[in-house]
Amino acid sequence: MTDRRSPISEDHDAAGGRKDRTDGRNPDGASHSTPAGLPGGFPSRFREAEARGRRIARGLFLLADIDKDVDESLMERVGGALLERDEPGAALADAMRLPPGDPGRVTHARIGAALAAAPDVPADLPPALRDLLAQALTVPDWVDWPRVERGADAYRYLGHNAGDVLTSLSLIGGYRFGGPPELLVLTGGLTGGTTLRRLGETTKWANAVTRPGGLRPGAEGWRLTVHVRAMHALVNARFAPRWDTARWGHPINQADQAGTLGLFDATVIVGCLGLGVRLTRAQRDDLMHLWRYVGWLMGVAPEWLTDDENERHRFNHHILLAAAGQTQAGRDLAQQTLDAQAERDFGHRTPAVQRLRQRYERARQASLLTVFVGRSGMRELGLRSRLPWALLLALADNTVRYRVLGRLPGGRRWLVSRGARVQERQMASMFHGGPAAVGRLPGAGDSSSPDS
Repeated sequence: MTDRRSPISEDHDAAGGRKDRTDGRNPDGASHSTPAGLPGGFPSRFREAEARGRRIARGLFLLADIDKDVDESLMERVGGALLERDEPGAALADAMRLPPGDPGRVTHARIGAALAAAPDVPADLPPALRDLLAQALTVPDWVDWPRVERGADAYRYLGHNAGDVLTSLSLIGGYRFGGPPELLVLTGGLTGGTTLRRLGETTKWANAVTRPGGLRPGAEGWRLTVHVRAMHALVNARFAPRWDTARWGHPINQADQAGTLGLFDATVIVGCLGLGVRLTRAQRDDLMHLWRYVGWLMGVAPEWLTDDENERHRFNHHILLAAAGQTQAGRDLAQQTLDAQAERDFGHRTPAVQRLRQRYERARQASLLTVFVGRSGMRELGLRSRLPWALLLALADNTVRYRVLGRLPGGRRWLVSRGARVQERQMASMFHGGPAAVGRLPGAGDSSSPDS
């Protein structure tokens, strides 16, 4: 039997925390320290728009078998998680602030070299980098590799529907709640001319983790996930000094990370079902299992990881009730993300055909968005509602593909293969012929850290 423990360090448990931790943190590495002066111990955004959240949650009850009652103990956990962060990641960011010559100092180049060498990484790494990689290279006992691979198959099987749901329902739909949009505006991550490329980087990462073998330690999906985890930690460190923690919690906190994970697993499932995709219970369960492992690699605390779809919907329900209301940052990002659809390069040689296709894609996404968030959601986002013609086209297309062709001998395997090609074309359209890649690591301070 293959040893599932990390080759770097033996002082980590399966949850990713150090066994000898004595600093008062949870063994999962999440800090429970509360900044002084917060009323009730939670950021002011907590439950400030609960009535609105209840209205939005009505659609969830139509699609998921969950209890409508509020679990107050879970709500308390959500509020506390706004003030928790990925502590191994935070230690890595702190190590990047150390002066040159300090043996504990971590650089961009050191992180890149260690990820490129994984799973065989140097033994003389600085402690913070060694500890984070030790966790990432330790495969939890609950990981079932055949299920992970079947979950990746199920994602590819979704084809362009996964991208449609992630763009409209998960990403733009998520801009209805304050906090994360404010951070994106502050970092410039989805503003100006960078919007389309940032969307492409997210698509590149999602494609990498859902390709065959992509999450095996050292594979591309694994490396990109750990890279994104380090990126989140550096963003936290860089913007924390100017961030309103009393209002929003940590810039990137465990509650928002849990909510984001829910947008990639259960939300994609219900969104694709709504578009007429036929998914078996086994496919849905395997998809959930794959994203549970992705969340673990990303530094999401174990208490928010689940491969039970209804449990994820239950988490999402309470995170929704705890969320802040609509902000201008969210409106701006929604407009920019929708407009970016008209900038994609679909490879048409004739400029007139290219422009027509770009206009069509923006209109199609606006129609789908109206279906997903409703007319009231479009008003809140400052967008014009559209007729649901894109839903009708999707239902017709998916009925033929999944309920007719998919039932033929070899049909499901054909859908998986075709879906992967479609997802790769979607990604390529966002890079305008340039290489598809995930963004470089930012500096840990207000100015970029050296790369060597």
